[in-house]
Amino acid sequence: MGMTHYMSLLTDKQPWNLILFMAIPVILAEAITISEFFILFTRNYHGHLRLFNRICSVIAGLYFTGVFLYLFPTAFVPITANGEWHTWVDVVAVGFYLSGVLFLLPLALLDLGLIGRKRTEEGKHKLHFILVSGFLVVAHIAMIFGMVNPEIIGRMSDMSH
Repeated sequence: MGMTHYMSLLTDKQPWNLILFMAIPVILAEAITISEFFILFTRNYHGHLRLFNRICSVIAGLYFTGVFLYLFPTAFVPITANGEWHTWVDVVAVGFYLSGVLFLLPLALLDLGLIGRKRTEEGKHKLHFILVSGFLVVAHIAMIFGMVNPEIIGRMSDMSH
């Protein structure tokens, strides 16, 4: 069975790649999301839960930026330059996975006070929620397309109408 490069990355060097590239970012994003719900529903923008939320956000953002900086030049660029994509589903899986940096890096910068300084406390939390939600959406799209066997898509173009 053929695999996308996304799935190949996760299955190589078991269990380390799965932990480093999937478990850590997704568990952090889920911890942020769950704590975010409690913070938003209680409107308790200070305290231990918010501190936990901020720490997870900063770690997730900086960690995933490191993942992006590692994978973009070592995987994405060579695969593209050599024309080694396994159909469009492979591009979608890897592209959406790497696009997670567009959500997690600003999340970390927000909690470090480097962006959004002029926003109200509620405005910062809305942006925080949008960013973590955006990451979960692109991560799940990457997971779904990453699990597709690209050979199926390649053969589908040969099917008669």
